[in-house]
Amino acid sequence: MGQHVSCGTFAGYREAREFSKDLVRDENKSHRRCSMGKLDGQVALVTGAARGLGRAYALHLARLGTDVIINDIDLNAAEEYDEELTAKTVMEEIENLGRRSLGIQADVTQRNAVFEMTDKIMDRFGRIDILVNNAGGALGKPMSTMASDSEEVYYQYIMDINLNSTIFCCQAVSQPMKEAGYGRIVNISSQAGLWGGGTGGGMPYKVAKAGIVQYTRILAAELGPYGINVNCMAPGWILSSRAIASGRNSMENRQSLEPQIPLRRLGTPEDCAKVVEFLATDLSSYVTGQCIPVCGGFVGF
Repeated sequence: MGQHVSCGTFAGYREAREFSKDLVRDENKSHRRCSMGKLDGQVALVTGAARGLGRAYALHLARLGTDVIINDIDLNAAEEYDEELTAKTVMEEIENLGRRSLGIQADVTQRNAVFEMTDKIMDRFGRIDILVNNAGGALGKPMSTMASDSEEVYYQYIMDINLNSTIFCCQAVSQPMKEAGYGRIVNISSQAGLWGGGTGGGMPYKVAKAGIVQYTRILAAELGPYGINVNCMAPGWILSSRAIASGRNSMENRQSLEPQIPLRRLGTPEDCAKVVEFLATDLSSYVTGQCIPVCGGFVGF
């Protein structure tokens, strides 16, 4: 819809939330006019979808006609970052768009829990057409994230919530997608997984997200003959609810970051959701094994 953030547009957390709500309203109108039904009858699983970017992907897919399963380790996670929903839960938001939804609270770092989750989805919906592997992040406050001395416990934790969870979810949906002869898998990497950075810091997260890119390529080669496209997206500096809560939208941070971005603004969840739409629909029918940066042209991390 053309709305964007530039230096001086808004300075604080409350203004960012208002901007986000306005953007969602405009996107609702736009999709009702232009895109409703593009994915009618399909079923999508979005992990880490109770808030933030995952919620944006889930709502966007619902507007396109998809029934959406919401997975999160906490289905009320939006409350943690004071993210305002338009209904009591994300599942209700999707149902208010005229689609079916199901919330499944499950820890996707546990392989058995992931396969149990997909069994529930197959029992309820009979199919899984789209997987968006959104769960993950650079969480916690370790003593060090340097390449030479990162703590083993923290390193394993970050690998589990980012790379291993992605692998488990892909493995769980592969069989039903193979049997259907169709599927769209969208993995979420990061610009941090594409660029090493100059200090050696952030190693666990960068390695995990780089692993997602390579795993995507390998899985795409394996599943392509079955009619399954596997791609990933690498967001840059995005104004998610968690990022806003951590201060990313502060004037100081924006004055530092925006001059480094050729498009001169931070990204929004809808910027990323539109790329998910591309990868989940026939717009990308001849695209597989690729990683698409969504970063406004920013090429260093």
